[in-house]
Amino acid sequence: MTPDDLAQLPAADVTVLGEVHDNPLHHAHQAYAVAAMRPRALVFEMLTPDQAARVTPQNRGDMAALGAALGWADSGWPDFSLYHPIFTAAPSAQVFGGDLPRQAVRDAMTQGAAAVFGPDAARYGLAAPLAAADQAAREAEQDEAHCNALPADLLAGMVQAQRLRDAALARAVVLAMAETGGPVAVITGTGHARRDQGVPAALALAAPNLSVLSIGQTEADPGPDAPFDLWLVTPPVDRGDPCAAFGIQRS
Repeated sequence: MTPDDLAQLPAADVTVLGEVHDNPLHHAHQAYAVAAMRPRALVFEMLTPDQAARVTPQNRGDMAALGAALGWADSGWPDFSLYHPIFTAAPSAQVFGGDLPRQAVRDAMTQGAAAVFGPDAARYGLAAPLAAADQAAREAEQDEAHCNALPADLLAGMVQAQRLRDAALARAVVLAMAETGGPVAVITGTGHARRDQGVPAALALAAPNLSVLSIGQTEADPGPDAPFDLWLVTPPVDRGDPCAAFGIQRS
């Protein structure tokens, strides 16, 4: 697809708008799509429910005030100037948070996603283990994402944390649909937008009646088997060597 296509996306109850977090163009595309689709709800991966409740009509249009209310500067996410236009693109949309406290994500690595998620774990696909091939593939993806620098015994826990975050985002979407009637736009990393293992997969289990459109944004061609309904390929951000922090140089 092209950026212009974002102005006329196929109708869906839920549109998952993926991003590479530090790519400004991806956020501009998200704001453009949100303005065109006019959702009744916005679900942000970057916000907990408590943070989302701090968004008010009074602070929403003021980037500095909203960023301060959210504690964004201490969150670890890229600069709030990238995200604020998404909030104002649909000024009447209710904001929901799909993030979890950091301790909950850490606990999932040792206790498992189902134990941390709670009673609805089975509904969101967390109660059953992954098939061996799927587990191995996801561990390999986590290893690659961390420059093959993680101890092997951490990888299974990293997969549990990712599954927990997918399910938490899906739960926030279900709540947003119940409270607003939709449509819902989800702002999240492209990994969570994947149909085969991300938020769309969790929603297919938890709320199979919902129509879901998955849009990935990548910095390289994902190939013919891309796990999205639609996708955009953009130039990469010049971020240097991401593996340098691990003391590794990529050729």
